[in-house]
Amino acid sequence: MADATATADRALQYIGSFKKIVGDGFVFADAESLNNYAHDETENLHFLPGLVIKPRTVGEVSAIMKICNEQHIPVTPRGAGTGLSGGALPQFGGVLLSTERMNSILDIDERNLQVTTEPGVITEVLQNAVKEKGLFYPPDPSSRGSCFIGGNIAENSGGPKAVKYGVVKDYVLNLEVVLPTGDIIWTGANVLKNSTGYNLTQLIVGSEGTLGIVTKIVLKLLPFPKYDLLMLVPFNSLEKAGEAVSAIFRAGFTPSAMELVEINALKIVSKFVDSAVVPVTDEMEAHLIIEVDGNHIDTLMSEMEAISELLTKYDCGDVFFADDAQQKAELWKLRRRVAEAVKINGYTIEEDTVVPRAELPALIRGVKQLGKEYNFDVVCYGHAGDGNLHIRIKKEGSIYSLNNPEVIPALRALFELVKKLGGTISGEHGIGLIQKEYMDIVFDEVQMKLMKGIKKTFDPNNILNSGKIFD
Repeated sequence: MADATATADRALQYIGSFKKIVGDGFVFADAESLNNYAHDETENLHFLPGLVIKPRTVGEVSAIMKICNEQHIPVTPRGAGTGLSGGALPQFGGVLLSTERMNSILDIDERNLQVTTEPGVITEVLQNAVKEKGLFYPPDPSSRGSCFIGGNIAENSGGPKAVKYGVVKDYVLNLEVVLPTGDIIWTGANVLKNSTGYNLTQLIVGSEGTLGIVTKIVLKLLPFPKYDLLMLVPFNSLEKAGEAVSAIFRAGFTPSAMELVEINALKIVSKFVDSAVVPVTDEMEAHLIIEVDGNHIDTLMSEMEAISELLTKYDCGDVFFADDAQQKAELWKLRRRVAEAVKINGYTIEEDTVVPRAELPALIRGVKQLGKEYNFDVVCYGHAGDGNLHIRIKKEGSIYSLNNPEVIPALRALFELVKKLGGTISGEHGIGLIQKEYMDIVFDEVQMKLMKGIKKTFDPNNILNSGKIFD
């Protein structure tokens, strides 16, 4: 792939053609626009595109891709820019293709419990729209108030409710996709069962925009649960909190959410949002947020009582039950804004590790030990019920991890620990630009060759989000 300056110049040569496709007002080459799309939420990385283009229709996306494919112009697809692995960073310049104008919910099919949407719809907007009809789309990443459903497809996003309801892939039935060549395909059918050929739908989900640009999405929905209960449980030991997670599931309970926040992260976010809803004391090392939901309130009350009784065996403090919707919202606000708060506090490097649930205590213990060995501060939080631990690192003088010799050895040691525990290096943030250096830890040459072969089949000229996942 040519350098970014050369590809930017090549993109500018075709600015007239792009304006004919989408209109003069939706192609941008000014410095302010380029800077706005030169970063996402990944560390402090910055790569300028040559052009920003905002198509409205699948036909416009197809026409743009045909030009870029013929002229070998790199294209970086982008949703809301909330990603944490550099997946929407245009490191080779070229065209930044934003889906933000493709923002319509096209159909809510109440008879079949399905919704058809464009990729630029904000996740929470989609959830609220189907909720008005008594329906439920469970995947709810922390950035759901700003992230796009198309970006969730690209990263196979999860969120707190994944522990009971699964992740994005479990709800995608069919996708309209523009291939790098400009061809338009549907990947499957709007049915709950499909054993017809290779599963192209699930191949696209989680492919991080490297195989095609999603332009329409058909999602499965559920009936919305009538009730939910929420409690906060403090623990004197971070490891005991991890042990309690596995114990709850072994006892036969399936919470709709189970989130872990260690005390340092909780202190930072409580100050950040000016909240005193959670009592923070020095003897506590971690808190679990546990939610149950369903249609029978008496059953849920019994489950919460049994869970709280079980947790007394794991060195927990007094259990706090959220009494009303306001307290529930306050607790969830704390959890959802942890990442933002700790990043502002200097924990700029975030890893998204995942291990089998029962190995969570060993991962937590190992992370803390690595912090001592490699001289970095660390806070942990995440989706404990899934074994998905977000690890935020603050190392003096290092605000990013990409190509950073001060950080790479520590991250390699971390990912080798994760692999040893039976896990992998990303649960929901993706590989993107910053994790690809560590793919050899979890994949051998045969696996990598297969993935590169798939990329070559979809994208023979290597123009679409090139350099993400692998070189």
